[in-house]
Amino acid sequence: MGVKIGIVYSTVDGQTLKICKKLQEYLKDANTEILLFSIEDFKEDILSFDKLVIGASIRYGVHNDKIIKFINTNKNQLNAIKTAFFSVNLVARKPEKNTPTTNPYVIKFFKTINWKPTVVEVFAGKLDYKKYPFFDRIMIQFIMWMTKGPTDSNTKIEYTNWDKVKLFSNVVQTI
Repeated sequence: MGVKIGIVYSTVDGQTLKICKKLQEYLKDANTEILLFSIEDFKEDILSFDKLVIGASIRYGVHNDKIIKFINTNKNQLNAIKTAFFSVNLVARKPEKNTPTTNPYVIKFFKTINWKPTVVEVFAGKLDYKKYPFFDRIMIQFIMWMTKGPTDSNTKIEYTNWDKVKLFSNVVQTI
């Protein structure tokens, strides 16, 4: 019997799901079963997995409440298997904020929960102003203005470093 890996995610605009699908592709081999679930649909027994990867995006400085509740509720089961966590946020577009030890959202996240995954990573997300509802677009433009990012409403930039995603998949395979 092979290795069974679950990937659980929350996404707002779809970039975290895109990263999860790429991880699923990278992790797939003859001896590995990889199952992908949104946090809303995950009803599985955590202990039926050899490894569980949790991916969560940021909106307005916080990760999805359902991810936080899931981790807090299932901490003991998560601690019983190999786990990986990754955060997706636009702050990670900056080289000085693109690691788990330098990304303010990841640092804040782990100060608010009592769980230590086996592996942690952070990926930059995607900026696509035309895709956002009016209020989100205005708020994100303001945040980008404050952080010296692009504010033109036609901006569409994928900041995700896909080589870094591939390296993360290699680490997940070895844990």
